[in-house]
Amino acid sequence: MTEVSISRSLLRLARAGVNVVKRQPAMSQPALSIAAQQALRCPVCKSRIEYVDEHYRCTNSRCGRAFPRANGIPVLINEESSVFSLADLIHQRSTTYNPGLRRKVIEMVDRLLPDFTVNLASERNYDEFAKLLLSSARTPVVLVIGGSILGKGMRALSAYPAIELVESDVTFGARTAVICDAHDLPFGPDSFDGVITQAVLEHVVDPYRAVDEIHRVLKVGGFVYAEVPFMQQVHGGAYDFTRFTHLGLRRLFRTFEEVASGVANGPGTALAWSLTYFLLSFTDAKLPRALIHRFSRLAVSPIKYFDYCFDGKAGALDAASGYYFLGQKGSQVLPDQELVKLYKGWLQ
Repeated sequence: MTEVSISRSLLRLARAGVNVVKRQPAMSQPALSIAAQQALRCPVCKSRIEYVDEHYRCTNSRCGRAFPRANGIPVLINEESSVFSLADLIHQRSTTYNPGLRRKVIEMVDRLLPDFTVNLASERNYDEFAKLLLSSARTPVVLVIGGSILGKGMRALSAYPAIELVESDVTFGARTAVICDAHDLPFGPDSFDGVITQAVLEHVVDPYRAVDEIHRVLKVGGFVYAEVPFMQQVHGGAYDFTRFTHLGLRRLFRTFEEVASGVANGPGTALAWSLTYFLLSFTDAKLPRALIHRFSRLAVSPIKYFDYCFDGKAGALDAASGYYFLGQKGSQVLPDQELVKLYKGWLQ
């Protein structure tokens, strides 16, 4: 089936009153555009899919897999290579993020407390990311991996109405439009002008495979923006696997040309994380841990402001809490011999 026939089929379904992309009002997800739906592929074999009998079905007869919708959202997971199952997502069991009522109440309380993290780079970088996108496309389409909620600094990007965000995640959230796993992105090659992965790659079991998938779905000359932790304790429970140095992040994106990279969260934030988790180590009981966590938000959080004093210093590059990378899809692989020459920390 051609892209044109898929588009016409979707339009006929919509005109017939079939709910193709409608969301449940309580969830308030942005609808997928026709262009985004045309880009959808089977997460297993990457063949085209079509919407038939309330399921997305692979058009490849040798695959033929069917994928459901939940709350009107496509659930496109390759169970053979994911830690998540279709059943978990169909029944909306808690995965990495639980958007239930209890969680919403906790988030409302937490919004009144100061965070112990300061992000030095995201707002500035998202603005630069947007300008790069708009310099290469009139209406760029950006895939957000881990986009169930709006990430820090992303309001700078969402301020550009010409940029379409396709927000995906492995969990349901206020902004989730597609449920998928970064190891097997359910999109065709050369589908997006940009890809964002903020505080996500530490939560995938194989970040190199995830970055290969990002490279595949990006158009030639497309841009990627990533933020990852370095000195941060375990968060996300069982779904936290990896940490990256500045050069480690650069090697992860070795098939991309660097536009910019550096510290996203500095040493002050790293110390605030460490002190908070030091205090949390005194007990395993839920209530005391909750109280300690909220206390640390008040008592420890001012330490994060030291990040502004250390910004731009070589030592901060070695002691940072997290890093960012802004790059453009390339055709060459950065050799490891060249990688080590890029070190800019204190031990030069």
